[in-house]
Amino acid sequence: MSEEQGFYKLSWVTKIGFGLGDCAQNLIYQVIAGYVMFYYSDVYVLGGDGTKSAAIAGTLLFAARIIDVIWDPFVGAWVDKHNPRWGKYRSYLVVAGIPLSIVSLLCFAGFTATSTGVSRSVNLGYAIVTYILLQMLYTVVNVPYGAINASLTRDTHEVTELTSTRMVCANIGGFFVWTLMPLVLAVIANEDKPWSMVFFNFVGSIPGIFFMPAIPYIKRAIGKKNMFYLLGIIGIIGFAMIYFIARSVGENIDGQSFGMVAANFVKSVGFGLVTGYMWAIVPEVISYAEYTTGRRIAGIVNALTGMFYKAGNAIGGAIPGYVLAMTKYKAPEASGDDGNTMSREPSAWFKTVLIYSIIGIILLVFCFTQTKERIVMDEKEAKNVKFTDLFVEFVRNGPLRVIALYFITAFTCMCCHNSSIAFLYGMGGQVESAKEGIRWSVAVIPIILNIVMMIIISFYSLTDEKIDEINRENEKRLQKADSA
Repeated sequence: MSEEQGFYKLSWVTKIGFGLGDCAQNLIYQVIAGYVMFYYSDVYVLGGDGTKSAAIAGTLLFAARIIDVIWDPFVGAWVDKHNPRWGKYRSYLVVAGIPLSIVSLLCFAGFTATSTGVSRSVNLGYAIVTYILLQMLYTVVNVPYGAINASLTRDTHEVTELTSTRMVCANIGGFFVWTLMPLVLAVIANEDKPWSMVFFNFVGSIPGIFFMPAIPYIKRAIGKKNMFYLLGIIGIIGFAMIYFIARSVGENIDGQSFGMVAANFVKSVGFGLVTGYMWAIVPEVISYAEYTTGRRIAGIVNALTGMFYKAGNAIGGAIPGYVLAMTKYKAPEASGDDGNTMSREPSAWFKTVLIYSIIGIILLVFCFTQTKERIVMDEKEAKNVKFTDLFVEFVRNGPLRVIALYFITAFTCMCCHNSSIAFLYGMGGQVESAKEGIRWSVAVIPIILNIVMMIIISFYSLTDEKIDEINRENEKRLQKADSA
């Protein structure tokens, strides 16, 4: 198929430019997704109560993300229905990206209630308002950004390479968040560096950056589903290694030990790569929707996938809070121990997030300049888009329902694990039940969820051959419509 028929070949500048949009969102949003549980429970101390802050934080994260799940359909319908002057999807990278970076900074601009005497209601109210607003703005950036992927080309191999490039860039952003942020915090706060945690996270970032480009070739060699199964099994082995090693050493976790390094590396090879590749099947579902309905409702499908992974974030973000509360976890000021993990200096958090937000905005602007939508719904069809289209599409699109369950489960696993790592390196002073609760959040619950993910993906019906056939038919219809 020729480029005139929608099977465009993309330059590496376009692929990298698009990918840096995800890197930017990691720098801005993943700071929140990964560290807000720790920040709310140990730094900001939600409600001013160190014995209850983890449970309060878990409730806030769950409620705010559920609100965001409801917000997603409205954003998706709006995006598909409108055509802003700067581009149907890419406009929002700038229009919503700048407010997003500002609000992410505000989330870390509060003061600890224990040190300032701020009332508990004000302390909690500030966190609720800023966190919910951040979730809603992120949706306005992320939903149209996801739709850009499917608007650049119909070529399956190009989409796979585009997604792999995107995930390499996303993982580079993750490297700066998970590996370097604890170090930056310590430098700004002039505190001891948490080298164990930094090294542990560094090793975990390697597969996502250096192995992700191999995904298209692995998929060609063993097939799409077999690749999901293989990576799922590897991820389970890695999580199991983390649990048993962490249990054997108690609270004296050393992220530089060979055992922990190997465990995190194995986990990241499996779970990190499979959760990166899963984004490549979203354009497949969009093409399937176009094939069955005649409309390329990319915004709606991405809003639905946004609902799914944010539902997973809601569940996964709440799980550690509730597990820690049930297992008698206490924040350092209540437990009498400062731990050996990340800085608890509020001003250091604010300055660090400021740096990350500025870099994130620069990358979003670059992504905006390097992407151009080519395959979108025409204006006549766009006018007919309705909010209810989301639910109609969900009911009739079988592959969409499969990835709905997969995304919910995968992001529940990801958020539960990532939100708990900071606690793993600060277990001093905690009772044994709290230590076991942390280990379950980091490893055991993710093992269970990985098994469920493998079962879910077995029901996915769109092979690469079927997708190529669907894309060719979609393009033929479009060419006939243009001729008429």
